[in-house]
Amino acid sequence: MTQAPKSQPELFDRQALAIHRARHQPEALFLHELARDEVEDRLTLVNRTFTKPAIVSPFANIWQDSFPDARIVPDDTLLDLTPGSHDLVVHAMALHWANDPVGQLIQCRRALSEDGLLLAITLGGRTLHELRSALAEAEAAVSGGLSPRIAPMGEIRDLGGLLQRAGLALPVADVVPLTAQYRDSLHLMQELRAMGEGNAMTQRMRHPSPRALFAQTEAIYRQHFELPNGKLPATFELVCLTGWSPSDSQPQPLRPGSAKTRLAEALKVPETKLPD
Repeated sequence: MTQAPKSQPELFDRQALAIHRARHQPEALFLHELARDEVEDRLTLVNRTFTKPAIVSPFANIWQDSFPDARIVPDDTLLDLTPGSHDLVVHAMALHWANDPVGQLIQCRRALSEDGLLLAITLGGRTLHELRSALAEAEAAVSGGLSPRIAPMGEIRDLGGLLQRAGLALPVADVVPLTAQYRDSLHLMQELRAMGEGNAMTQRMRHPSPRALFAQTEAIYRQHFELPNGKLPATFELVCLTGWSPSDSQPQPLRPGSAKTRLAEALKVPETKLPD
């Protein structure tokens, strides 16, 4: 008798993530505040008034003053959103913790009315690359192996592809880079915990790490990245994803071969035939 294949373990332990978030310190949520400010700026560039917004965020207090009319829901596996009920959905700083990021975007797209806007902001692939490399090198030296310590985050091209997979039209992805400075690597790790961004990977180590690991991490971090002022840089990459629910009123691509003007004529340059 053939046994059904075992399902793969989920990448993130959502229960541990909830515990970390419950211990957050409000003054440490500067990334969420930056995401909110970025959303506000981008919406001013859209020639549209949104009257039924929804925001997916683990920290409702960040958004309540700026979007008092928005319905704010937590980033649960199943989002508490009614299909077709919103003309704007913001998925804010939570996609990097989703076990099924495409599923999150699909749920957001289904919650949009026709020609509604999805704006998602998440952490991108170069986030904490300095700490990631220093920890990996230090752990290899101290214990001879590696363990999951910093969550993998998507590159902008891959994240942009998620919009198309979710069935969104006119997809756009861009990056807002940010570099913060810290007194030392321990200061950085303490702030990550204060943000609620501690290690919540399912395969994380479940016992305390040796002190030698963090001493070695500090030395390697300084060797490769220390700034002239003696502080350590930490990169945070905010990836902004924009897409619209499909509508017949949106611009549509032309069929191949339907152009009525040659590219050379439009550019006002001579046309050169390719060699055989």
